[in-house]
Amino acid sequence: MIAEARLRDGTRALIWPLLPSDREAVRERYETLSAETREHRFLASVPHLTDAMLDHLVDEVDGIDHVALALVVLDDDNVGGPVGVARMIRYRDQPEAADVAVTVDDAWQDRGVATALLAELLRARRAGVVQVLTTVAADNEASLAMLRRLGRNTVTPAGNNRLDVVVDLPDVPPGPDRSEDVGP
Repeated sequence: MIAEARLRDGTRALIWPLLPSDREAVRERYETLSAETREHRFLASVPHLTDAMLDHLVDEVDGIDHVALALVVLDDDNVGGPVGVARMIRYRDQPEAADVAVTVDDAWQDRGVATALLAELLRARRAGVVQVLTTVAADNEASLAMLRRLGRNTVTPAGNNRLDVVVDLPDVPPGPDRSEDVGP
C-alpha cells in the first residue's frame, strides 16, 4: 500500500509501510531529533536507539498487529526523504485496543505530517481495534491535540508529568482529504 498525501502547506508526500530494510534509516533519523522530541517519543531520555529497540520498532512490524508507516516528502523532481513514522501496536491482552506513537522530524513538526500519518494508520488498523490506549507527556501539547482529533477522549493523570489517554475511534478515520491509493 502506497498512499499520496498533501501536507497543510501543499507539500506532496507518500506514505508507505516501514520495511526491515529501513532499519538503519530509522536509526540515522532518530539521531537527528532534538532531545525534547526523543523524550516525548519514549517518555524518557533515550539518546540512541539500541539494537533491541530497533528489533521492536522495525523487525517486529508485521502489518497486522504492529503496523508502522513512513511519510516521505517529495520535491519538484519527485525525490524524497522520510520525515515521520507512525505506528499502531495492538495489545495482546486487549485485542480491541492499540497503542499509537508518532515521531516527526523537528523541522517538519506542525505541518500536518502526524495528521496525514494517523489518517492512513487508522485506515490500516486491524478490524476490531476500536480504542487507542496510550500514555503521553503532560507537556506534549502536540500529541494531546493529535489524540483529540482522533475521537472522543478520556484523559487521566498517570504520574510524574504523564497522562493516560483513551480514544474511542470512529468507524471512519478522520483526516485530510486523501488521494486514492497508488500502489498494490
